[in-house]
Amino acid sequence: MKRKGVIQKRRKIAAGLPAPEEVLRGSLLERTIFHRTGCARCKSGEGHKVWVLTVTYPGGRNRQFSIRPEQRQMVKLWLANYREWKRRMEEICELNHALLRAEE
Repeated sequence: MKRKGVIQKRRKIAAGLPAPEEVLRGSLLERTIFHRTGCARCKSGEGHKVWVLTVTYPGGRNRQFSIRPEQRQMVKLWLANYREWKRRMEEICELNHALLRAEE
């Protein structure tokens, strides 16, 4: 591939990246919590459904963030943006490899 073509393709991919302000790493999980005492719902075994964002850090440490139900769609979008960002960055890296070997 010609150098100019690689650069154009790389710019096109970079222009389509999601906004960095709307990128989030982690996994969204639905969990059920149970109160120890005094809750009829928990006593019946139903419990309470909650959404949790879990993020793994270097060294195997995990952190969990409780997500309000109204935040769920936003978090799902931001997680999808992260996956898209990561996929496109891999494409750009491959193009940069090609750029190192490209003809003038």
